[in-house]
Amino acid sequence: MAEEQLRQDKRAAVVINPMKAPDEQFKANFFQLCAEAGWAEPLWLETSKEDPGAGQTRQALEAGVDVVLAAGGDGTVRAVAEILAGTDMAMGLVPLGTGNLLARNLGIDVTDPLNAAKDSLNGSEAKIDVVRAVIDHGRHEQLFLVAAGLGYDAAIMGGTVDGLKDRVGWLAYVEAGIRHLPGKPVSATVTIDGQRPVRSKVRSVMVGNCGKLMGGVQIFPDASVTDGILDLLILAPRGRFGWLNVITGIFSRGRNKNKSLQSHSGRTAEIALDQPQEFQLDGDHAGQASHLLVSVEPLALTIRMTGSPE
Repeated sequence: MAEEQLRQDKRAAVVINPMKAPDEQFKANFFQLCAEAGWAEPLWLETSKEDPGAGQTRQALEAGVDVVLAAGGDGTVRAVAEILAGTDMAMGLVPLGTGNLLARNLGIDVTDPLNAAKDSLNGSEAKIDVVRAVIDHGRHEQLFLVAAGLGYDAAIMGGTVDGLKDRVGWLAYVEAGIRHLPGKPVSATVTIDGQRPVRSKVRSVMVGNCGKLMGGVQIFPDASVTDGILDLLILAPRGRFGWLNVITGIFSRGRNKNKSLQSHSGRTAEIALDQPQEFQLDGDHAGQASHLLVSVEPLALTIRMTGSPE
C-alpha cells in the first residue's frame, strides 16, 4: 500500500511540440500510460514559436515534478536540456522528430513514442555530457548534445526541403547533400585545448558529442557522451577525388592518413573562419557564423532511460 502511494505521488511534466504530436489521441494515451504506471496526472506543457521549451521547462521545475519529458524533435530536446543541465532534474526523451539524434545515440526507441515515454517513467538515471557553444564572440550562446557544424554540413540542414523531409525522412538530407556538394572552401583556424592552431582550407568543421548523425552514419566513431571529450572533424576535400576521400575516411579508421578528412579531440575548441558560413546545432540550421568556441561540460545532464548511455 505504501509503495502504491509512493508511485502515485510521482508526477511527470511533458514539454511537447504540438506540431510533432503523432495523432490526436497521443495526449490521452500518455495520460493513460501514467495512470497505468501508478503516476499522478502529468503536467502537459506545449511549446510555441516564441518559446520552444525553455519557459515550459522552468514551469516544470517550479511545479516540483519528478521527471521532465522532452517530446518533439532535437530542437525541443535541446531547449529542455538547456534549462536542466547542471540541475538534479532528470530528462526523458519522447522522440517525435525526423532526426531524433540524441535518442538514436542513446539507444532509445524512436519508432514508438509511447514506449519511449514508458521507458522514461520506469527507467533509471544516468549522466551525460553537454557542450556549450559561444557563437561569434558572444553574439549567441547555446547548448548542444549531439553535434555542431560550420559549413557544408550546416548548408545541408538549411537546404533540406521540408516537404521532401516529411515524405522520405532522413533521405531528404542525402538529396540536400548532393545538391550542396559544389562550393568554395574557406580558410579556417582550429585551436584545440589552447594548443598550436591547425590551419586549412575547409568545406566544413564539425564538433561531435555523439557518434551517429543522419541515417545512422557513425561520423564520430570514438565519440562517447560520457567521456568528457569533444571529437572534431575537418572536411577539406582536395583535388578531383577530394569528396571521395572524405567519404572513404568517414567509413574507415585511417583518418590520420587522409588529408581530406582530419580528426582531432579535446575538451575545448575554437574555430575561426575568414568568412561567415552556415551553422547548425544538433541538425537544426541556426543561421551563419564565422567564429565558434565550444567546451564540454562533463556529466552535466541527467537522463532517465532504460539501459546505459555509451
